[in-house]
Amino acid sequence: MKIKKLLTAVIATSMIFGLTACGSSKSGSTATSGGAASNGKTIGIAMPTKSSQRWIDDGNNVVKGFQALGYKTNLQYGEDVVQNQVSQIENMITQGVSLLVVASIDGSALTDVLQKAKDAHIPVISYDRLITKTDAVDYYITFDNFKVGVLQGQYIEKALGLKDGKGPFNIELFAGSPDDNNSQFFFNGAMSVLKPYIDSKKLVVKSGQTDFNQCATLRWDGATAQARMDNLLSKSYTGSRVDAVLSPYDGISIGIISSLKGVGYGTASQPMPIVTGQDAELPSVKSIIKGEQTQTVFKDTRELAKRVVAAGDAVLKGQKVEVNDTKTYNNGVKVVPSFLCQPVSVDKSNYQKELIDSGYYTKDKLGN
Repeated sequence: MKIKKLLTAVIATSMIFGLTACGSSKSGSTATSGGAASNGKTIGIAMPTKSSQRWIDDGNNVVKGFQALGYKTNLQYGEDVVQNQVSQIENMITQGVSLLVVASIDGSALTDVLQKAKDAHIPVISYDRLITKTDAVDYYITFDNFKVGVLQGQYIEKALGLKDGKGPFNIELFAGSPDDNNSQFFFNGAMSVLKPYIDSKKLVVKSGQTDFNQCATLRWDGATAQARMDNLLSKSYTGSRVDAVLSPYDGISIGIISSLKGVGYGTASQPMPIVTGQDAELPSVKSIIKGEQTQTVFKDTRELAKRVVAAGDAVLKGQKVEVNDTKTYNNGVKVVPSFLCQPVSVDKSNYQKELIDSGYYTKDKLGN
């Protein structure tokens, strides 16, 4: 009888151990697990889309950083559908993540779901794009977004020789997605440089479209930008040349360039105008090397991911989070403590140093 009881106890213990082991290794299709440290806490990471290589790299870098510290991660992409992202965040909250890192599709559409996170005592870090209309955001980690625009504006200023009194030149303006808070910072930064020249007629916007809402590109979509550029060229540039195009993002730049090439730009008789960009995406860097796109603003997302991981780790350990801006980013409810990483202007003259020598890209990837 004693032997039978002993065997029963052993079997029961084995079953419990087996169930526990299965439970600790179980994960969803996008969830990956780290080491045994950090008490098995899981970080929920919500990214906007896989349509941009930049966001794929961001997601991978954040996952690697948290896993290196022993955290588990659950990485989800909303594919630029707001409700997808809301549902993904809700699921993460239900699953009991310890921290949320959110790069929003629409920064103003997460108020209700992040209230659920706050009620569940889950801290939230806004990643690169500011989440607005909620107090349930603890920190914001991004780049100096106003400076991004300044770098784009300054590049046009220098390339056209505007400071030396040259001109007038024709320019058209593009802005980012109106549902992304960063878009206004990019546009305002660029206009802080360009508007004085527009006012003095050294820069002429032949379309007359200088307001942010006229220039905005929903969801940062390259095809939308291409269609708008087609329209601008047909209506305002028959018989005249566009000398520069302010583009806030590489995907938009590629669309603009496709439109320009369609009407004969990019030839010996009709050189490309100056076209700016942002994010140093691979197609645009290759375009810069070929002499089509002129400039991009490099934001080293490896550094951004490091900052987010450091902030998240500090939050979960009850430690002080490093910030360097406590005034700029008012989300409509609160000023969100922020850390701003520094962007770098890149063109054909320095892409080797900034992108290859830094290890961000290999020569093979760029076709060198």
